[in-house]
Amino acid sequence: MLRERVAVIVLLFPLVFWVIADGRWFFWGGITLVLGLAVSEYARLYRHSGHKPAAPLMVVGVAGLALARFQTGFQLDPLVVGAVCLAATIWHMLAFERGWEGSGIDLALTLAGFLYIGWLGSYLIVLRLLPEGLWWFLVAIPSIWIADSAAYLFGKWLGRHALAPRLSPKKSWEGYLAGIAAGALGGAGLAVLWRVGAGSASSLTFARGLIVGGAVSLLSPLGDLGVSMLKREVKVKDTGTLLQGHGGALDRMDSWLWAGFLGYYLIAWLTGG
Repeated sequence: MLRERVAVIVLLFPLVFWVIADGRWFFWGGITLVLGLAVSEYARLYRHSGHKPAAPLMVVGVAGLALARFQTGFQLDPLVVGAVCLAATIWHMLAFERGWEGSGIDLALTLAGFLYIGWLGSYLIVLRLLPEGLWWFLVAIPSIWIADSAAYLFGKWLGRHALAPRLSPKKSWEGYLAGIAAGALGGAGLAVLWRVGAGSASSLTFARGLIVGGAVSLLSPLGDLGVSMLKREVKVKDTGTLLQGHGGALDRMDSWLWAGFLGYYLIAWLTGG
């Protein structure tokens, strides 16, 4: 499994880096595609337990919110969220009229999926659009990869105390703490490295990288555990089969959702962006 994961990362890294570096329509398209796949997998999860969240509506809503963030920042958020709430209400009211008795729960699931994946996930776009957003994106998101890798390796080696036995039995407190330390140091190291490309006047510093890397490594694992909760509830191992050894899009994006949100506000505060 580890070899398969590493092979997929090595093969996809040039494409992912190119899309992030583009920062324009290819970037928007890449983020929208992954979020659309993630929200579709979310809908399929709940179909396993007999519910019918509105997958097409969630995909359109996520794409619309990502486009609004890309074009206007947060200016159109209230309009897009309100429109999706209205459309979801109509969708599930019609389903109820046609005889489906679970429409109320389905409405809640539709709105939850749209907000959790679409609203949080779209912070990846505004993170990239910050001043020096390319470099800061390449600090915040890789810090999660570094933290996850360290948590896995140290947890396997030294893990004795379960972090969340019901949600993810293989995760340990030892691995989690090692991940925070590695993510913080990784963020600091990446900030110093990218400063070479960004220039001496850059806002990237060792201390800021340390704070960003540490913060996202501390809190973003909640995304992993949150999606694990959804999978445990409906009794599936992965949200999908998109990538060999990695599961589905939602499996890969679970920590990114919180890393984008936390990284955006923290970096904007640290740099005055």
